[in-house]
Amino acid sequence: MRILGIDMGERRIGLAISDPLGYTAQGLKTIQIENPDEICDKLIDVIKEKKVEMLVFGLPINMNGTLGPQANKVQEYAGKIKSLTHLPVEFEDERLSTVGAEQVLLMADQSRRKRKKSIDMLSAVIILQSYLNRKSSDKSKGQT
Repeated sequence: MRILGIDMGERRIGLAISDPLGYTAQGLKTIQIENPDEICDKLIDVIKEKKVEMLVFGLPINMNGTLGPQANKVQEYAGKIKSLTHLPVEFEDERLSTVGAEQVLLMADQSRRKRKKSIDMLSAVIILQSYLNRKSSDKSKGQT
């Protein structure tokens, strides 16, 4: 089952995709947001192209566990995409995913310009891999 990981930002959307068996997440691309009205169309194009069967949106939960305006925006877009594609949608806590991505890119000695271009995609990889790991752990414990 192909799963698309989505890290929605204000100006960019990072995308990652799982392998067909759902074990690993690979970076796919970053979509620049120039017109918010085109977000759904661009995501649906990727969903069709990659034959995606499920979506995992990173949910930006505040450090105190509450949902802020950006989390509400993510949920709104997730609802729109779900109604247009009829695909299952899950959310994964993305707290600190961007921080983790930034640390990985710093360790790789990437320049600031290169980091800016790839941080959203790497955040999507971290979000999706976290989801896949959690689901795998749940299965091994006998939960679904």
